[in-house]
Amino acid sequence: MAESLRRMVNNGNFTSLQDKLEKWLDDYHINTNDQNVARACELVELNARVQGQLFTLLNLVASEGGLYGGVNTLKNRLLPWLSSGFAASAASVSADTSLAVLAEAADKDRQITEIQSHYEQQLDNMEKDLQDTKDDAAALKAELDETRDELDDTRRKSTGTMMATEDEIIRLKEELRLTRDESSSLRTRVDLIGDYERQVRVLRDEIAILRGERAALENGLPEPLPPLPPPRPGSPTHAKLTDSVRRSRLIGRYNDLFSIDRVEALTTLRRYIPDDEEMVQRIVFVGVQEAFHAAKMAFRAMRLRVRKNLAITHVGPETLEEAVLDYIVRNTDLFDVNGAVQDTIRAMNVNPKISFPAEIDFNLLHPFIREVCRCGWGMCALEPPLDISPATDAELYNELKYRRSYDSEFTAPLVAYHVWPALMEYDRVVVKGEAVTKRGASLFSPRRSRSRSPSPRLRSPSPSPRRATSPRPMSPSRSRSPSPTRSGSAMSVSSRPSSRSSPRPYSAASSYVSY
Repeated sequence: MAESLRRMVNNGNFTSLQDKLEKWLDDYHINTNDQNVARACELVELNARVQGQLFTLLNLVASEGGLYGGVNTLKNRLLPWLSSGFAASAASVSADTSLAVLAEAADKDRQITEIQSHYEQQLDNMEKDLQDTKDDAAALKAELDETRDELDDTRRKSTGTMMATEDEIIRLKEELRLTRDESSSLRTRVDLIGDYERQVRVLRDEIAILRGERAALENGLPEPLPPLPPPRPGSPTHAKLTDSVRRSRLIGRYNDLFSIDRVEALTTLRRYIPDDEEMVQRIVFVGVQEAFHAAKMAFRAMRLRVRKNLAITHVGPETLEEAVLDYIVRNTDLFDVNGAVQDTIRAMNVNPKISFPAEIDFNLLHPFIREVCRCGWGMCALEPPLDISPATDAELYNELKYRRSYDSEFTAPLVAYHVWPALMEYDRVVVKGEAVTKRGASLFSPRRSRSRSPSPRLRSPSPSPRRATSPRPMSPSRSRSPSPTRSGSAMSVSSRPSSRSSPRPYSAASSYVSY
């Protein structure tokens, strides 16, 4: 019985009957009379088959109950219904029971149909949107291809322009090199012409003197010699011609030392002294001071040697000091920069204000000290010379000479320590320095222990030859006495420590005092 019922449900006869009824209703006004009659007969036949299957199921259900199974139900419901011509007569069952079931089934089928049609409509809309998206993507792809073609065209044009620009740059560099070569050759010729002019003037003066002597001898009369022509000022030397250029270049180099080289030196020191920023700043500042001092000592020693050699053979309209300075400017390669660097490192090793870890030494700052020594040497050769200002801890802060660092106390009146020295031309400030101001700055800082093993390379008990001949605290009693050979042609060194009327204000003894 259950299997027959399941097979009947799976066949969907009632669903097919409902679908045919709905389809007939939709096409009723379109069909002809014969077609409508045929549809009605088809539905009757289908209904008859369904009823036949239902009666078969009824017979099977009744047989399962035995001889008297379902007798009461058949008497009360089926027999009255059959006798009245398929009209419902029982009080418990209404006449519209079968019709309500069929209507409910039809509503469900109608809802399913609506959902299916709605789904198909959404699917069509999605397909349309997908097609529109594909069209937009195709349009974007075409636009992208067009943009790529334009970019390739622009790149080809820019490549050609760049090649032309590079060729032009190469040509301009070549012209600049040729111009520099020509300028150097013309400068050399100008110097030669100046030398020739001086020699011609000297020869003309000698010829005028010889002519006067000859005329006096021929006449036999002690006539006075004709007066010499007034001396014309000689052409400026190479040092004077290049003084302004060298000055601006050295001032720019001094600024670069502060902004570039000093930062690199601080970075190197912070690797080994990570927790003491004040000590790092002090080491760099002391290095700059000692490097300028070593450069000045080397410059003074070289100037004394050059003056001693030129005093014997010097002739010409320029003074001996001008000739000495011109020779030094032309021969800057004679400066022993490595010796100056070693003197700076030795002075830093004995400075009580700075210290360094035992496993390393101040040779880490060799490149920085070397550049500072070169800059200090070039500033000594200027007229007038440039020098760094003297600095002491706990001095009164001077806004004209220094600017405060970012970590300073801006209301403190005293300098705790210096970061960078100021560049001075006598009493005029050329480049400001930098200092750290703090309240309670002490004038006498405690002597710092230098936990370093004594090394013969860095700490020799005997002073170096350079320091032995050129000590820092030079006094007038230790200055050289004038040699007999130079007494007639050059001013003695011992006569200039306290005088400012000498032609070279940056002389050996006076610069010692100013330091």
